[in-house]
Amino acid sequence: MRLRFLGSTSEAGACPSLYETDRGTIVVQGLALTDPDALAGLRHLLDGESAVEVPRELLTEIARRVLPTSDLGRHLADHD
Repeated sequence: MRLRFLGSTSEAGACPSLYETDRGTIVVQGLALTDPDALAGLRHLLDGESAVEVPRELLTEIARRVLPTSDLGRHLADHD
């Protein structure tokens, strides 16, 4: 799998960061979620899966850069 760095909201490129793969998926780099109450709230966490906390600003910034403007508006409207 090949990764292409999309961006980060951290200083000096530290995590959290997002990457796009050549398989059409997104990879999230960040600190593992360890809060027991938060972990208990996750649905269907499978063996081998983990959760990473990512600032909302990172996701919206990457969406603005990666998605065409018309797609971004449609995606945001779908989730309001």
